[in-house]
Amino acid sequence: MSERDRIRWRCRRGLLELDLVLEAFLARGYGRLDAGQRRLFDELLERPDNDLLDLALGRSEPEPRYRSVVELLRVDEGLAPAGRAGTA
Repeated sequence: MSERDRIRWRCRRGLLELDLVLEAFLARGYGRLDAGQRRLFDELLERPDNDLLDLALGRSEPEPRYRSVVELLRVDEGLAPAGRAGTA
């Protein structure tokens, strides 16, 4: 199984809304992540569905180490200004 397939499988969640957000991010944004950001994204996928959805939708703020990845996820969903993506 390729790394991309493994991540795609891990993005299948129990919440339809989260599935849609993560599927869209994989299609449009995941390729922009560098190796370090991909590791952080993989760590984010360890979070419970509701916590991850809250981060993606901007209802909660990420820990500083995850900020750049979460902001890219939010930009992909149109929830953060593009100029802020990737800033710490």
